[in-house]
Amino acid sequence: MLQKTYNTIIGEVTIEATPQAVTALYIGKPKESIAQGENDVMQQAIRELTAYLAGELQTFTTPLAPQGTDFQQRVWQALQVIPYGQTKNYKQVAELIGNANASRAVGNANNKNPILIMIPCHRVIGANGKLVGYGAGLPLKEHLLNLEKKL
Repeated sequence: MLQKTYNTIIGEVTIEATPQAVTALYIGKPKESIAQGENDVMQQAIRELTAYLAGELQTFTTPLAPQGTDFQQRVWQALQVIPYGQTKNYKQVAELIGNANASRAVGNANNKNPILIMIPCHRVIGANGKLVGYGAGLPLKEHLLNLEKKL
C-alpha cells in the first residue's frame, strides 16, 4: 500500500491505495505513516477527483476497496448509487440496504467512510433536509452539494 498527499482546490487530500484499488481518501495530511509513493490507481483517482472538483466529472471509475464490516460495506455500496446532484436521508439509505430501522447505524457507517467524495457520503442529509455530520466539515459538504447542483 502507498500513500500520497495532493494539493487540490479544496486543500490537501491524501490518497492511500494498493496497486488494485483506492483504500482511503481523506482531507488533510496523512493520519498515519505508510510508504510514500504513487501508483496508477492513485494517478487515476487524483485525475478523476480533480475533474469532479472542476465540475467536469459526475461518475468515478477508479476501483475502490474500503475496509469495514459487512454492514458498512452495504451502506457504502448504497451511497454509490445515489445519483450525482441528488441527496437521500439516513432513513432512505437504510431502506436501500433493506433495513428501514437502521437509520442510526447508517449514520455511523457514513461517519466511518474511508473514501470521502468518491463514496459520496456528502449526499446524505438529515430527514429535515438539513446538512448534518461530515467528517471533513459541513462547509465542504455544502460546497460539494452546491457543485453538484450546478450541472
